[in-house]
Amino acid sequence: MSIYPKKELAQMVLQHLVVNDVENVVISPGSRNAPLTIGIVNHPKINALSVVDERSAAFFALGIAQQLQKPVAVLCSSGSALLNYYPAITEAFYSNIPLIVISADRPKHLIDIGDGQTIRQENVFKNHILFNANLKEKHTSDQSLENKRSDNNIHTNNELIQKAFYKAIEQNGPVHINVPFDEPLYETVDALYSFDFKIEKKENLLLKNSLLDEEPIEVKELERYAEIWNKSEKKIVLIGASYPDSMLQTQMDHISKDPSVLVFTETTSNINNNKCINGIDKLISSLNESEFNDLQPEILLTFGGMIVSKRVKQFLRKYKPKHHWHVDRKNSPDTYHCLSHHFSISPQLFFSQFFFLTEKKESDFQKTWLKVKESRQLKHKNFLDKVDFSDLKVFDIINKSLPNDVQLQLSNSSIIRYAQLFDLNKTLNVFCNRGTSGIDGSTSTAIGAAFVQKKQTVFITGDISFFYDSNALWNKYIKSDFRIVLINNSGGGIFRFIPGPQTTNALDFFETPHNYNASYLCKMYDIDYYSAKNEDELKGRLKTFYKGSDFPKLLEIFTPSTENDKTLKNYFLNFK
Repeated sequence: MSIYPKKELAQMVLQHLVVNDVENVVISPGSRNAPLTIGIVNHPKINALSVVDERSAAFFALGIAQQLQKPVAVLCSSGSALLNYYPAITEAFYSNIPLIVISADRPKHLIDIGDGQTIRQENVFKNHILFNANLKEKHTSDQSLENKRSDNNIHTNNELIQKAFYKAIEQNGPVHINVPFDEPLYETVDALYSFDFKIEKKENLLLKNSLLDEEPIEVKELERYAEIWNKSEKKIVLIGASYPDSMLQTQMDHISKDPSVLVFTETTSNINNNKCINGIDKLISSLNESEFNDLQPEILLTFGGMIVSKRVKQFLRKYKPKHHWHVDRKNSPDTYHCLSHHFSISPQLFFSQFFFLTEKKESDFQKTWLKVKESRQLKHKNFLDKVDFSDLKVFDIINKSLPNDVQLQLSNSSIIRYAQLFDLNKTLNVFCNRGTSGIDGSTSTAIGAAFVQKKQTVFITGDISFFYDSNALWNKYIKSDFRIVLINNSGGGIFRFIPGPQTTNALDFFETPHNYNASYLCKMYDIDYYSAKNEDELKGRLKTFYKGSDFPKLLEIFTPSTENDKTLKNYFLNFK
């Protein structure tokens, strides 16, 4: 039986996928991408996954890549189908996630002549892509297939595809491979072609994610910075979104022993230590100018991805450190408008070298602010013990209910901000799409992440984010132990926390009020549905919610939309 596409370009892309160990390809249905679909579905080394909605498909693939930390490909037909990938591409671009975007296209002679499902696809993602591989297919009917495989286009196409994979893997980000196919599209052959060149991957990619493939920093260069470090009495290490890493955890445990160092962590940093400030907003929300001056660091050392806390950004932009050093193999964002040096190296290798040159500095800096943290924690507990049913109270109850060793996926907007206020279970691995901080693919990402995780995945989301990405549930790969906690405050509650929207006559257009619930969606997609409208109902539902079942489960919690903003404002006033 013929099982491979006759199209040489399809075979070439297919062979590059296999050689570069891309095991998962998420395909959205279509006709123009048929040659690639046929090859991918039939290749024994590729797991072909079908997701209809391209926007959801791309976020689903992103969730898989997020967990595997290796490239995942998406494949779509021509035309507007491709444009639906863009939100996930920007997230991959800013979150450093390797996503191989493959689009079928019409040949160039069919562009802009009125052919259906045809747009200008080449370089369409140019502002948020690491590399564009615009392939070419000859359409001269009298040229033999044998000659086609050896012409100059073939070699150029191979080089472009190869470069795309190198970029995605070496720089951890999205690339776009645009593949034009002329008709016929469904012809097949019995075997893979042998080209007159070798399809291979770069040898050093075998060492990817290993410290062995990095060049250490020159000791003399590090000594200059270590000298500044050893003299400074006030140092803040601020950690953004990071994949769980035992080596990094050990290094942060070590650095926390220095009394002159204060480690600020975010929920998505996946770093836990009692000496860390893991509730940044709780600490700094009620500080006066004198206290901000006391907290102002001489050195700010940052690593990891995007920072959620707006308050810490405002603090560091106003009370700038003398030195801001950022550690990252790839990026050097000047988030606080005072970046003085970029160490182009992984944090793990940086600290492995740096610690040999540093020494503890006597200081009251850490001790002073850990006392403030302790005071804030007590006020936090007292407030939550008395507060009425609200988003804040719900998050407190949910947080206490989470089982050990689950993967926690969080949606954006209010949910990730609430998470920042709580001490989460240290056994959890926590993720959120903070590259662009959009709500558009949180559910799809969580489902993709759960698909390749042995651990149970719990996804906490707000109502607008959930309903906006409801096509995420149109997915046959949702695991039975997947759990969705949906906090429904009837629409965009975050805009009640921001002073600006409420001063206008257009609050309904910011807030998106609604009266929807998720029960019919759950019925449609075979998800067990539960609901709660008060504290007793919620605690009762949670007793069995995480236990094994034949179907995924969703727990929808209804909170008072007009009270949540008041509760949160009183929460922060409580710290003064």
